Amino acid sequence: MKGDVIFGKKGKLSPMFIGPFEILEKIGTLAYRVALPPMLAGVRNVFHISMMRKYTSNLSNVLNYEPLQLTPNMSYEERPTEILGRQEKKLRNKVIQIVKVKWLNHLEEEATWKTDKDMRTRYSALFDKY
Repeated sequence: MKGDVIFGKKGKLSPMFIGPFEILEKIGTLAYRVALPPMLAGVRNVFHISMMRKYTSNLSNVLNYEPLQLTPNMSYEERPTEILGRQEKKLRNKVIQIVKVKWLNHLEEEATWKTDKDMRTRYSALFDKY
C-alpha cells in the first residue's frame, strides 16, 4: 500500500486508527458494520474484528466546538479576528514587519505570523483599531 492515500492522508504518517464510530450491526461472528461519516463514503463500512480497537472513554477526549457557518459548497471563510503581537524580522538586507494573527474558529495557540503589509492590504479594517 506504499504511496496510497489512507483516510485522507498519504504516506508514512497516515493515521493507524480513526474513530470512534458507532457499531450498527454485527455481521456473522467476526465482522461489524459501522456508521462512517460522509467524508469516508469511499471506504467500505464492514470491518473484521481484528481491525477494531476498544474505545476507552476519557473526559479529556471531549471537545468543545462552535458550529461553523458553512457556504452551500461546504466551505467557510477564514477571517482574522485580532492581532496578538508584532515583530520585526531582520533579513540580510531588509527588515520585514510581521504580525501575529488570531483567526476566526481557531484557538489563540493556532495564531499565525503574517506580513504586516499583506494583512493591511487584505484586512485594513483590522488595523483601524490601532
